[in-house]
Amino acid sequence: MSVKEEVIVVAKRAREAGTRLAKLGSEVKNGALIEMADSLVREKKKLQAQNEKDLKLAREKGLSGAMIDRLTLSDKVIDSMAESLKEVAALPDPVGEVTSMWRRPNGLLVGRQRIPLGVIGIIYESRPNVTADAAGLCLKSGNAVVLRGGSEAINSNIAVAEVLKKAGKAAGIPEDAVGMITTTDREAVGEMLKLEELIDVIIPRGGEELIRRVVETSMIPVIKHYKGVCHVFVDESADIKMATDIAVNAKVQRPGVCNSMETLLVHKNIAKDFLPVVVKALRDEKVEIRGGKETLKIITDAVEATEDDWYEEYLDLILAVRIVNSLDDAVSHIEKYGSLHTETIVTADYNNARRFLDEVNSSCVFVNASTRFSDGFELGLGAEIGISTTKLHAFGPMGLNELTTTKFIIFGDGQLRS
Repeated sequence: MSVKEEVIVVAKRAREAGTRLAKLGSEVKNGALIEMADSLVREKKKLQAQNEKDLKLAREKGLSGAMIDRLTLSDKVIDSMAESLKEVAALPDPVGEVTSMWRRPNGLLVGRQRIPLGVIGIIYESRPNVTADAAGLCLKSGNAVVLRGGSEAINSNIAVAEVLKKAGKAAGIPEDAVGMITTTDREAVGEMLKLEELIDVIIPRGGEELIRRVVETSMIPVIKHYKGVCHVFVDESADIKMATDIAVNAKVQRPGVCNSMETLLVHKNIAKDFLPVVVKALRDEKVEIRGGKETLKIITDAVEATEDDWYEEYLDLILAVRIVNSLDDAVSHIEKYGSLHTETIVTADYNNARRFLDEVNSSCVFVNASTRFSDGFELGLGAEIGISTTKLHAFGPMGLNELTTTKFIIFGDGQLRS
């Protein structure tokens, strides 16, 4: 079978399975998700054996530590995958929900009801946990899914998908509702992006290069974010210990992900007291500091930041630091250099907190909390299928509701249009 034929077969089967899936009730879907979660834990050793094949190749290719971290199916990661599926099962089912209803002067009763999007294509790199998260969210929201993971995680992805498909089938889910393209040939992505009659939306997850390539070639609507240039702004009223803890967590807890902090903005009135403390804490965690001119006056041994640094998504233990004159300057910096992903203000001033929330238009805006909470699981969505920085059709972490659309439902009693 050619690459094109394989992709078409998987997508056709997903389309047919999706039609049946959309009619299933919440009880069946929830039972399947719980069985899938239990199966992941039961099959942990099998999954890790396949994952080790991918890790071995990754090390031989010299992939970075951050990439290998994303690729690893540790006990903790598998347990988290299972927990996510159970959390999704526990969430309200959006399918069939009537979100609004109103009566027209002629007596027609008009409403909007949630329905699945249909078939969702996921193109992703490195993280085999995406296989479970995406499948779980799609199934609960009544959507079939076509998964195309990166070659670096092919053994892990296939193993996870097989466990999910087997468990789902036993619980009453159409087996082909979770479709996996198993070829590592890059031609598969191009063929997948042509199938506008079989796949309703594409969600790419990975590096900026992958996402831009998908957007440029897809004949199917794409929900995306290119990169996560996330900021923490330390206001002049901030508690220094809180600000230090938040900054270190946002940068260090997992630097290779899209919601880690890439730029630290510091109000000039707190900079002399705050910067030496936070830089010491960051350097204790092996973070390289790149500073603007005002920063270098305080942290004299920092690397001088270039204009490109303010746009950079490092995904590494590197941090750009800039001193700003005001809240207005911080907001202006974020507007110019940000990626509409996630921003935080650390402040004790309620008015400044409200202004930051109102004036910063990123998809997630926090007050006094780490950017690392910009995540579907942490925000109570059970998991996420991606983070959208495009405001159509969704904005921010995408959970169950974002995987549905609405149709109009109209009740009449014989009305005729004159």
